[in-house]
Amino acid sequence: MIASCRRSRFHAASALFFLMLLLMASTALAQSGAKPTPADNPLARMNESIDALTRKVWPSVVQILVTSYGAREEQTGRTDTNVVVGRQRSSGSGFVIDAEGYIMTNAHVVSGAQRVQIVLPPDNADGTLATALSGRTQLIPARIVGITTELDLALLKVEGLKLPALPLASYSQVRQGETVFAFGSPIGLRNTITHGLVSAVARQVDPDSPLIYVQTDAPINPGNSGGPLVNIRGEVVGVNTFIVSQSGGNDGLGFAIPSATARTVFRQLKQYGLVRRQEIGMSIQTITQAMAQGLGLPRDYGVIVSDVWPNSPAEAGGLKVGDILVSVDGQPADNLPTVNYQFRLRDTPEKVKLVVLRDGVQQGLSIAAVEDRSEFDSVSAQADPEKSLVAELGILGVEIDQRIAAAATGLRDPYGIIVVARAAGATSEVPLQPRDVIRMVNNKKISTLLELRQTMQALKPGSAVTLQIQREGKLMYVPFTLD
Repeated sequence: MIASCRRSRFHAASALFFLMLLLMASTALAQSGAKPTPADNPLARMNESIDALTRKVWPSVVQILVTSYGAREEQTGRTDTNVVVGRQRSSGSGFVIDAEGYIMTNAHVVSGAQRVQIVLPPDNADGTLATALSGRTQLIPARIVGITTELDLALLKVEGLKLPALPLASYSQVRQGETVFAFGSPIGLRNTITHGLVSAVARQVDPDSPLIYVQTDAPINPGNSGGPLVNIRGEVVGVNTFIVSQSGGNDGLGFAIPSATARTVFRQLKQYGLVRRQEIGMSIQTITQAMAQGLGLPRDYGVIVSDVWPNSPAEAGGLKVGDILVSVDGQPADNLPTVNYQFRLRDTPEKVKLVVLRDGVQQGLSIAAVEDRSEFDSVSAQADPEKSLVAELGILGVEIDQRIAAAATGLRDPYGIIVVARAAGATSEVPLQPRDVIRMVNNKKISTLLELRQTMQALKPGSAVTLQIQREGKLMYVPFTLD
């Protein structure tokens, strides 16, 4: 059973193991006849190291409070129960990934959020009794910069504050057995830390999914979602996400989104408001035994190139239909999810290094990668958190002026509002995405942000609203009911 940060018991096996080693070291020191000093005491050194770690990490870890609307059960006094839609409050964790006020968390923490607030720890947060009892916390609003539900990550932004950011670990250097600590606010209990090991560096929970996780036995509980899993240097190894449990409690099977994924998602959400995948212009399929026999392939497993797109970088780089992928950028291309994940994580202008098996001989290819770019990518820089906010729709928007209309050849008409980011504060849950163009509200043409705000504000709660938008070059309607 998979549950996003379910309630769990403390899993202490790894901690006991290290404690036994330290006690053995202390016993050996005592038997040697030497008088132990604080510097010689391994337990004292361990405490000092963890204390230094908490002082470094805690100022960058936040609690996230979310207000949303959703289904809840309501007792009627009879044996039946009505399901109604009501205001809900939930909490999760996050960490500062950039000093300009950018905070990373899980997408499921802020999914459907109407309002997002951040609880900042005290400036001197260090895990001591004095700071634990201190009420000096800040509650500040945050907006949603972007969300990728596929990867379960979201980027938030608080304005006007410089915050201490945590560095991201090099994922290639993460090792099984490495000591890690999970920081966050389980069950709403702020400033909680748990300890464990990296159980596996790259775990695929679902063999049909390209997603890869860092597995850990550090206890992860409800409210830990989105918090950092850090190594002994205070670097973020992964973003705590969910546990797998047969009992509903902690079985020592916690999972975190790797730092490499977080790094790529952060850059792209910050720059574009969405995650874009690099492509080289090929289609690939899993090799089956029947396929291998029918095509006379040298092996009956792996990934085969089923198509090379005309006029693509892959065609220019010499890739052929029927090539069997051996590796991508030095990583084995053993299965389709792994290859897809490599391209999803790719965040470099360097050429893709492919090794393919062709006619029984391995060949190396170097192919340029391209991203799915949009004419609206540069528009996001024009958004102002205050002037661009349309609170009723929960978006930041930019008006299409003559300059933008002249540059954006994909526009159906030279008017509308470009959605550049999602923001907290919508009175209704509206399924808009970055790069959508809002053209009409209930058949009324919209050309300016003022028109959009005034039109939305004139509608009464319970009104039926239908937006006409342009998305990826196509016109579509987005209906919803105004709460």
